Formats: sequence, structure tokens, C-alpha cells
Amino acid sequence: MPKTPVDQSIVIIWSSADPEVAHNLAFMYAHNARLKQWWGRVRLIIWGPSARLAAEDTAIRDKLGAMLDDGVEIWACRACADNYGVSPSLEELGIEVLYVGQPVTQMLKDGWRQLTF
Repeated sequence: MPKTPVDQSIVIIWSSADPEVAHNLAFMYAHNARLKQWWGRVRLIIWGPSARLAAEDTAIRDKLGAMLDDGVEIWACRACADNYGVSPSLEELGIEVLYVGQPVTQMLKDGWRQLTF
């Protein structure tokens, strides 16, 4: 599979614990960006309080699963998920749980576009 150029890659940082922000902003954009091919590569990062919401809210979990199925890459910050005690729950969904500080820094240095919710 050919590599997607970084200028066609977007990282969406979702940190809000508000489910409305998740459904009506972060998820809506991330999912449509992938389905409608607005970007070659779409990566959603769960960072901060959103980790607990992702682990505990059934509708959020269902939407994350649908996005994974449709090709959105989803990562979660391990430090945050561990702090909230939700790493295993996120990993069960198929979310890659890792320390994201250095990878996000590298994505930005490499030229990825970024949105934050």
C-alpha cells in the first residue's frame, strides 16, 4: 500500500469530556474526513478526559468502533488512560494505547495538519 503524503494527513486531538463535542464535532469531522476522502489519512487521538468518556459511554464506544471499521486510525494516550484506569477498556475496542507526546510532536514536525476538540 503506498504511503500517504503528510500534507494529506490529519491528526485530530479529542480531549473534551463533553459527549456533544465528541458526536457533533470530533467524530463527525473525523468520520466524514475518512469516508469522503477529504484526507488520505485520518488519525483521531484520545487525550485527557476524553479517555474516560470513550471507555464508559456506550454510544461513544459504538461510534469509535464504526470509525475504526471505516479506516480512521484511533490512538489513545497511555498516560491519560492509565490515570483514568481505562487502558484495558480502550484496547478491547481495538484502539492503540500508547504514549503520544513524542509521536504527536513528530507528526507536527513532519507536516501533518491538526484539529483539536
